[in-house]
Amino acid sequence: MKYTVIIPAHNEADRLVTGAARLAPVLRSMGSDQVEIIVIDDGSHDGTGPRAVQAYAEFPHVLVVRQENNRGKGAAIRLGFALATGDMVFTCDADMSIDPRHLPEMAAALGDVDIAVGSRDTDGHIVYDSWLRTWSGRLFNAFVRWRIGTTVRDTQCGCKAFRLPVARALGLLGLLDGFAYDVEMLMLAQRLGFSVTSVPVTWDDVAGSSVHVVRDGFAMLADITQLPSHSYEVPSITLPAGTTQSDITDCGVAAHIVGLVVAANSSSERVLLPRDAVVAAIAMSTKLRGKLGVVRLSELVGARWSVA
Repeated sequence: MKYTVIIPAHNEADRLVTGAARLAPVLRSMGSDQVEIIVIDDGSHDGTGPRAVQAYAEFPHVLVVRQENNRGKGAAIRLGFALATGDMVFTCDADMSIDPRHLPEMAAALGDVDIAVGSRDTDGHIVYDSWLRTWSGRLFNAFVRWRIGTTVRDTQCGCKAFRLPVARALGLLGLLDGFAYDVEMLMLAQRLGFSVTSVPVTWDDVAGSSVHVVRDGFAMLADITQLPSHSYEVPSITLPAGTTQSDITDCGVAAHIVGLVVAANSSSERVLLPRDAVVAAIAMSTKLRGKLGVVRLSELVGARWSVA
């Protein structure tokens, strides 16, 4: 599979249908057989899941996954990363407020970098449908750039593109379930040495966003304030020499673990595992004759990444 499009959706039944109408022509031009669409129904109670099935019925590779409880956009995106199989992975909001015609441009950008971030920035600013959202957005971005040191001006744009191993790595390492997950991913990318570029995009400020400026804004600021203090430890298996990708894949399937990624450097090769898969990882490490342990973010800087 060449492309994966991940769409997180919480109570987005109506906007998802409108978004699908905007996205479908672009996916046809990219090659319907080369695209998989993953919709994460994040605890909706308005029939989002069934509507997603109907909206994308023309495409041969569609997966709609329902989470019984609303866990948050970050959790939905990380689940999508774990399930993705396309060489290039896109995240898009259900309403497709970012013009989907920019997806091929973002795919082209991945020829030179690890991550392409859509940017709604115009003359140094993003203008929303209300002055409160516009000015709070400017203050938020200034705080983010000061706190984590990113040069990305539009961290919250819902349209981003990743190489698959990079998406898997960020999905396994990330901790935040809420809307601040974008900032966390960019911070992790910066610390790991992933290359990032911004791609200018056009957008429509579609009504009905689930983001509450005050409530979600304070929650995001609280999350971002804590980011630099996390060590980002995850379970890992240090692999013996001669371990093949198929060995890892087969063991992962047997252990019912998805979303594995391998980090290699000059001294070792490790497969990273989800934090909630420690019990299954014991059996997996035994079968692979590897050493089960914990790896920190600082030990992964400069690693070569591949999927398993």
